[in-house]
Amino acid sequence: MVKRVFTIFTLFLLLLVSNPVYSLDTSSRTIEKYTKKISNKFTRTYCNTSKFGISYEGALAFAIGETNKEFKNNKLNKLIDYSLLKNSIVNDLENNCQVFDFAISNLENLKFN
Repeated sequence: MVKRVFTIFTLFLLLLVSNPVYSLDTSSRTIEKYTKKISNKFTRTYCNTSKFGISYEGALAFAIGETNKEFKNNKLNKLIDYSLLKNSIVNDLENNCQVFDFAISNLENLKFN
């Protein structure tokens, strides 16, 4: 009898004190902000690298590598629209670095797994 009362009391306390678990809320605004953050990181890295006199191919490889390394383990990577990300990067490069001949096809290696 005491064992049953103790078990019921323990279960009651566990249910009363346990924290609820909520699913990850991923709104379009969150994904948009994350995409902009990736775009800004790539643009800053590419601009800074090219200003130091590194070649076009070297600056591109370095920017892609640094961006991939920083964002590779984020849970939002599955939800990214890569075409929008690439367009955002090209627009940022034109606006911030005055790089007008940057092709979107150069960003094929920018993938997060």
